Amino acid sequence: MIDSRPDPDELLDKIQREDAKQQRGHFKLFFGSCAGVGKTFSMLSAAKAQQLLGVDVIVGVVETHGRRETIAMTEGLDILPLQKINYNDKLRDEFDLDGALKRKPTLILMDELAHSNIPGTRHQKRWQDVEELLAAGINVYSTVNVQHLESLNDIVGQITGIRVWETIPDRVFDMADEITLVDLPPDELLRRLKDGKVYIPHQAERASKNFFRKGNLIALRELALRRTADQVDTQMRDYRADQSIHHVWQAKERLLVCIGPHDSSNKLVRSAARLAASLRADLIAVYIETTALQKLSDKRRDAIHKTLKLAQELGAETSTLSGEKLAPVLLSYARSRNVTKLVIGKSMRPTWSRVLRTSLADELASRTTDVDVYVVGHDIEPEPISGGSHTHYDTLTGAAGSNDVQPWGYLWAAAICIAVTGITEGLLNVFDLANVIMLYLLAAVLIAIRFGRGPSIFASFLSVATFDFFFVPPRYSFSVSDTQYLFTFVIMLAVSLIISNLTANLRYQARIASYRERRTNALNTMSKALSSALMVEQIIEISNEHLVGIFQAKIAILLPDSHEKIRQPLANTSSVPEHLDLGVAQWVYDHQQRAGLGTNTLPANALLYVPLQAPMRTRGVIAIAPLQPRQIFQPEQQQLLDTFAAQIALALERVHYVEVAQDALINIEAERLRNSLLSAISHDLRTPLTAIIGLSSTLVEQSQLSEKIRSELIHGINEEAQHMNSLIINLLDMAKLQSGKVVLNKQWQPIDEVIGSALRISSQLTAKHQIKLEIDKNCPILSFDAVLIERVLCNLIENAVKYGHDQILIKAKVKDDEFILSVIDNGRGLPAGMEEKIFEKFTRGEKESATHGVGLGLAICKAIIETHNGKIWATNAPMQGANISFSLPLGDAPKIENE
Repeated sequence: MIDSRPDPDELLDKIQREDAKQQRGHFKLFFGSCAGVGKTFSMLSAAKAQQLLGVDVIVGVVETHGRRETIAMTEGLDILPLQKINYNDKLRDEFDLDGALKRKPTLILMDELAHSNIPGTRHQKRWQDVEELLAAGINVYSTVNVQHLESLNDIVGQITGIRVWETIPDRVFDMADEITLVDLPPDELLRRLKDGKVYIPHQAERASKNFFRKGNLIALRELALRRTADQVDTQMRDYRADQSIHHVWQAKERLLVCIGPHDSSNKLVRSAARLAASLRADLIAVYIETTALQKLSDKRRDAIHKTLKLAQELGAETSTLSGEKLAPVLLSYARSRNVTKLVIGKSMRPTWSRVLRTSLADELASRTTDVDVYVVGHDIEPEPISGGSHTHYDTLTGAAGSNDVQPWGYLWAAAICIAVTGITEGLLNVFDLANVIMLYLLAAVLIAIRFGRGPSIFASFLSVATFDFFFVPPRYSFSVSDTQYLFTFVIMLAVSLIISNLTANLRYQARIASYRERRTNALNTMSKALSSALMVEQIIEISNEHLVGIFQAKIAILLPDSHEKIRQPLANTSSVPEHLDLGVAQWVYDHQQRAGLGTNTLPANALLYVPLQAPMRTRGVIAIAPLQPRQIFQPEQQQLLDTFAAQIALALERVHYVEVAQDALINIEAERLRNSLLSAISHDLRTPLTAIIGLSSTLVEQSQLSEKIRSELIHGINEEAQHMNSLIINLLDMAKLQSGKVVLNKQWQPIDEVIGSALRISSQLTAKHQIKLEIDKNCPILSFDAVLIERVLCNLIENAVKYGHDQILIKAKVKDDEFILSVIDNGRGLPAGMEEKIFEKFTRGEKESATHGVGLGLAICKAIIETHNGKIWATNAPMQGANISFSLPLGDAPKIENE
């Protein structure tokens, strides 16, 4: 009977997925084989149907390519204005992500999902914009062609001879809640191309000779149909899991072949592969390791590994499972993968063996009605499947095998039996003979726990013999006067043997569980370590540290350079394997396949090379030189190696994209600074220079000017020259501060002297302003560079003059072990959100203004104050104007002795 109770883990996963779905938007993808099949038209038709239902629909991006039918479909839909971005000195249109998030419609249309955004926008790709929209709870309709899928990009390139560089990760395609396949037969698509409904005439003619050949269209159509079918199959399996549907839906043929430890398993796999090929079905090969199969000899395990490799070569997906019984585990896995047909082997065992034990085929047939069972005949087994010199788990766990001879274990068993006999002799005066038999059974259990199966069985026979000799009348003889004791001997021996066998099996299972726990702990430890790694060198160090001990091998992590060529390992040379071949590693990196030891490519090589495959691309190669090659090719070790390789690849990809993001931010900042500097030179330097040239030309050309006018012209030249000088000083100061070459000349001195000095320097600027001072009388002396702090005050006063009206307030006080100085004007105050931005280089309080300056004054102030270990900030004054304050640490001032 099938257990219909829901699995707790599956139930929890279902709840979490439903909760995540409720929080994110619905993603519908219109999928086609190539351009011109009508994806955008279908998307707009679906959007208009939603609009008729009262849904708030907005067009984010729709590429009409000049098609009249598509343009007509956009009529009546709200269109989000595109943002203008300056790129290469040209204004270009791009999707306004912030505008869409602010507008927050119910549904937004995002055409051409694989589109690359203009540099300078928040995301590099449009599919990243879509992810942010979905995370904000906005439903999205989008379109994509099959050639834009990352996993199919190279296949499409081989078919068409044209490589498409704009791609999306397959996970973006897989996260679509709904996929609509927009399909056209090749002949109809070519007719549309000829009629000018796909491209304009001269483009259509060129396309028909290259990409739009009929053979290409047929192949692309098949790829699109297959990829859609795979996605629908995944959705069906998710639905079955969500609804706890256990029986199989035979919507798509999928074969599962169960591999055993027999020599004829290769025949079974080939038969299953032929059947899958004839049915055009997916093939899955599994090996189920039961308790009995855990004791296979190394020879048998090598045979299983070769059979799994053969299945992979024949295109099968392979997996290794574990469980107590074959049938329940096999059926459970088959239902989870929606398998329609099971292929198993049936051994030609003798008749007496078939009578004693039900075959796997019969058990499967009795347990399922929704999965077809195919039986392939095996040859007669030449030898038992178990029983070797030692087993795989004995080797990996470092424990002695169950068949290893341990003389001291048998000696201990004999000593314990003798001790139990002595104890029993003393207990016969208190208990009946039938009760003290339990002591012998207890002894057998203890011996099995401590010394294993062999000594326990020996103790069982010895216990029966000693019990007969010492306690059964006539005593001290093996003859039995009462035949009922023969029955007692048989039951005692049987119970003792059963208990010994069960206890030994439990002991063996505990050893295996301990080994698997160590594997899990190692995987968990490495995952935590890799998640905190911030540099490639750290990832390599962590990988070497864990892999060397787990696989008992020398490890080298090989990474590519900027030209996609594998370079020498970065790790310490002592840990690098000998005979490292970079040529083999380059082949593995290029072809994303294993090579070297134990593979079909260069198997004579002493090292195994494994590609580090991440979701986006291959990140490198692991070269492994195992001390015991047989161990590393066990199925359990291979699975562990694949898991470790995937984790290392993910860590390398994460670090790579962190570096890419940092470089992008640096490039954006550098571009912004370059543009600001060019603006400063072109406007703020050229304007006063033009004024000086004009005024001086007037002085030269007009010789009959009055003294008053001449004086005004000279004053104007002087004022413009002062502005230029101030700007150049700011630029030079900023460069000097950023270079880190500024050496502070700190001295203990009163702050009021520096305030007075700054006011005297700025007297011309503040001539028409009322200056008010509020300085705390208890201000102590401070340690600072007087010249630099004076410069800070001059810049703050100049800023207050520029943006204030006619009053400036300077306040100085001590608060919470800090000295705080504020310069407050009575102007319009700071624009909203500019409180922190005004301290950035080339940032001005008013972007378009006739006020002189390029936005370096406050940036210089911030750099100087932070060099003094202080802070600087800006707020709006309570009544009116801006309040810019900075703080300096008080420190331990020296004591001034009174004379």
